[in-house]
Amino acid sequence: MNKKTRIYFGPPLAILTEKETNTMEISGRLNRTAERYMEILKGAQLQFSEAERACLTHICDFGFMSPLEIRELPDEVLMTTFEADGLDKPALAAKLEDASYAQLVAIVEDLGF
Repeated sequence: MNKKTRIYFGPPLAILTEKETNTMEISGRLNRTAERYMEILKGAQLQFSEAERACLTHICDFGFMSPLEIRELPDEVLMTTFEADGLDKPALAAKLEDASYAQLVAIVEDLGF
């Protein structure tokens, strides 16, 4: 268990916890949400080749990925100039197009973005 830490409550966390009235309720809400999110990620894993992962890492490498940017990953794959041996961009874009939003988030999270 981590020691207590101060965190910034940006708009998403503020909205998530707006009905909670004390620190324990807020903490519980955040921990339940994080636990559920981690379970969603576990069940949403897709398999990618090393070339596909390298392409996606190249696309995501600028850092923070907004929800809209995550949804646009198939288009970004088709527009990138990144090349790698064994990379089939149309096939990767099709795989991403068929993926659920949870699966897209899971790959972005797995890549560290």
